[in-house]
Amino acid sequence: MANTPQSKKRARQLERRTAVNKARRSRIRTHLRKVEEAIASGDSAAAKEALKVAQPELMRGVTKGVYHKNTAARKMSRLAARVKSLG
Repeated sequence: MANTPQSKKRARQLERRTAVNKARRSRIRTHLRKVEEAIASGDSAAAKEALKVAQPELMRGVTKGVYHKNTAARKMSRLAARVKSLG
């Protein structure tokens, strides 16, 4: 348990940051899921559009420290390849 005033403040800050990061991660996953669903339905145009919307959201997660940049790059690369294979 936090005892000093500084550690109590850090605990409060951590709670706020955790909530923000959780919301951001959820938002990114939603965008990625939309791309997955478009790929599964076989709709090339919808998949391309969903990918175009998901990319900046995923990269924003990198700049905010939610994802590692290589993780985001890997996810984008794999999704782009799958969208491209639709035709």
